[in-house]
Amino acid sequence: MRDNSNRIVTLILLGWLCFAVGLAGWFQNASALAVTATVWTLTALILLACWKAAPVRACVLSVNLRWLVLLHVTRLFAGAYFLVLCKRSQSPCAFARPAGWGDIVIGILAIVIAIGLGPARITNALLLSWNALGLIDIVFVVASALRFGLKDWQSMHELRELPLSLLPTFLVPVIIASHVLIFIRLARARMGSQ
Repeated sequence: MRDNSNRIVTLILLGWLCFAVGLAGWFQNASALAVTATVWTLTALILLACWKAAPVRACVLSVNLRWLVLLHVTRLFAGAYFLVLCKRSQSPCAFARPAGWGDIVIGILAIVIAIGLGPARITNALLLSWNALGLIDIVFVVASALRFGLKDWQSMHELRELPLSLLPTFLVPVIIASHVLIFIRLARARMGSQ
């Protein structure tokens, strides 16, 4: 059952990634509100699937927490790219620097946390702290992108074009949902140990 659930979730994610790539043409003209609505709608759909779809729920409740944490290593690359865009004057530095450095820090800490996620190495408190910090950071990035996009629609054009359009249409919703799932997994483990 677990292998079947993992296979189903993998196929869903691959299909969704292909769909997100296909959305790129439409997404170039999306407003700042549409981009933000896309992030939150997709996040809600992921969490709904985790709650209501038995194969998805089985997969996310059984996957090793290390894999949920390691997903955040992708933030290293996104963060570095934000800094490059700032340096090239292709993105407002007031957005790109905090977003970039925040993602880089969370990505580096994800590696440290994942390495330490073993029997009694990393405590739940440390994982919980990293998870809360990572969620706050990604929500800040989404809110900042909206704020800058509302102020100057063109300033955030990079987030509406490939490859960065995959952030709001794929990666960021997965990242936000993974933070929520880590909180749920930690709460379930705590309730199970009481």
